[in-house]
Amino acid sequence: MKVTDILANAKHPLFTFELLPPLKGHTLDGINAAVETLLPYKPAYINITNHQQEVVYVDRPDGLVERRTVRKRPGTLALSAAIQYRYGIPVIPHLICGGQTREQLEDQLVELNFLGIDNVFALRGDPPRGERRFVATRDGYEHTDGLVRQIADIGRGKYLDPTLRDPVPARFCVGVAAYPEKHAESPNLEQDIAMLRQKVEAGADYVVTQMFFVNDHFFRFVDLCRKAGITVPIIPGIKPVRRKGDIDLLPQTFHVDLPEELVTAVRRAQTPEEIRAAGVDFCIGQVRDLLAAGVPGVHFYTEGKAEAIAQVLESTYRNV
Repeated sequence: MKVTDILANAKHPLFTFELLPPLKGHTLDGINAAVETLLPYKPAYINITNHQQEVVYVDRPDGLVERRTVRKRPGTLALSAAIQYRYGIPVIPHLICGGQTREQLEDQLVELNFLGIDNVFALRGDPPRGERRFVATRDGYEHTDGLVRQIADIGRGKYLDPTLRDPVPARFCVGVAAYPEKHAESPNLEQDIAMLRQKVEAGADYVVTQMFFVNDHFFRFVDLCRKAGITVPIIPGIKPVRRKGDIDLLPQTFHVDLPEELVTAVRRAQTPEEIRAAGVDFCIGQVRDLLAAGVPGVHFYTEGKAEAIAQVLESTYRNV
């Protein structure tokens, strides 16, 4: 079922979450355990992230260093199909512009269509580890709106090869990302919202935000989007703090503000259990406030760790 249909038929706010493919060489045991921990809370769908190749340097026996390009978390499409058919829950694989040509992206969409997966989440993707700026692959996309437009074209039966005879449309429901506190590369929030509008005009059906910890940032962002003419559903993305290091790492990595209430609670905690409890307690209050405001759903970033999410859901979604 497409996300747009799920949203249209929902009688209460959706609960959804995101998983990372396992590292190469590992099994699906951890993924299955996370899904099964959260199944009692009836997730509407599950997102599976996608990660481009990165450069690593390996010491050689002769004392030199060899440069290699590796993909540490492959298998997004296969994992999406495995989860969807094992658990009967719609799965949304991420498609990224980074490291991909238009032809490669089209081939992935063809595979997803064959697999019976009709939802995708379109992203530009981050620069490879160690690189400061994103550079599009030759014959790839610099921005997400180009990928969204390509997906929409396939939905009309328009493929890259104009010589195809009687091509059959493959229609996907497309989600895109947004940043309530603006993308780190954007000069200001207004320009960032203008970029989001381009993605929606290209064919995006709904929006999921990057994580945030101050709900007023989200509410202001939605209001600005509506004033800019963006009418598609906007779903907030949430993550409970799990480690003391998150207090420093999350603002640096995701360029988000952390409220003093949360920072103080985590820094006062003496044990890992107390830190996780502080993060869960704050997240519960945040989710309750969002649900009371009438959001269409809440999307959780799990990093493959489901226990804290389950604690938040137990206090917020049991009676929704």
